[in-house]
Amino acid sequence: MKWLSTLLGGRTMSALTAGTMAPQFELPAIDGSRFSLQEALRRGPLLAIFFKISCPVCQYAFPYFQRIYQNYGSPKISIVGISQNDEEETGQFRSHYGVTFPVLLDDTKRFPVSNAYGLTNVPTAFWIAEDGEIEICSVGWVREDFEQMVQKAAAASGATPKPLFQASEQIADFRAG
Repeated sequence: MKWLSTLLGGRTMSALTAGTMAPQFELPAIDGSRFSLQEALRRGPLLAIFFKISCPVCQYAFPYFQRIYQNYGSPKISIVGISQNDEEETGQFRSHYGVTFPVLLDDTKRFPVSNAYGLTNVPTAFWIAEDGEIEICSVGWVREDFEQMVQKAAAASGATPKPLFQASEQIADFRAG
C-alpha cells in the first residue's frame, strides 16, 4: 500500500488490517432482526461493508457490492452493510441503490462497531474468514481489492468467478473514501 500513502501525500487511511482478529459484535438489522458476527462466521466467511449514505464513494461502490451479493451470496457466505446513519435514511439509501443484502445499523451517537474496527473513512470493507481473521481490509474504492473479494466470494460459495465489471463501464482503480 505504499502507493496509497504516496497518493495521499504520505498519509494513510487507517482501519484494522489484514491479519488482525475481527472484534465480535451484534447489531440490529434494518429489518428488525439482530445480527451476530459470531453466528455468521459459523456458516462461513463474512464481507462487512461500513458506509455512510452521504459518501460519494459509498454511492459509487454499493452497486458493485450488490453484484458480489447477487453472484455469490449464499448460506456459505454472509454479506452485510453497516450503516452509520439512522434507519430511515439507511432505508432510503438501500432502496435508491437497489441493495438487497442485509444492512445493519451502528449506533449513530457512539459508533461502537465502527470505532472497534478503527474506521476513519468510508466505505471500508472487511473480508473476515471463518476463524475471525480479517483477510482483506479495503478503504475507499480500490479496484484490486474488489477483484480479490470476488475471488474469495467465489471460492467460499463454490462458484466460478464471474467478471464484476462490464466492458462498457469505466472503472476507477482508486477513489479515496
